[in-house]
Amino acid sequence: MADLPPDRDSKDGHNPDTGVRRRRGPVAGPPRWVKVFGIIAVVLVLLFVISHLAGGGMGGHTP
Repeated sequence: MADLPPDRDSKDGHNPDTGVRRRRGPVAGPPRWVKVFGIIAVVLVLLFVISHLAGGGMGGHTP
């Protein structure tokens, strides 16, 4: 297999041979606060489901 030529793109994505900038997609994911709230929501839902499956329910709503 033939060796590929070295990547001549500069740090800003500009290739001096072609004069074309390389398109880069978004690198970062969602902000940290979105991840934290998502994790908290998942934990609360899991606790709710486990509580109901274990028979705890809503805590004695029957007379």
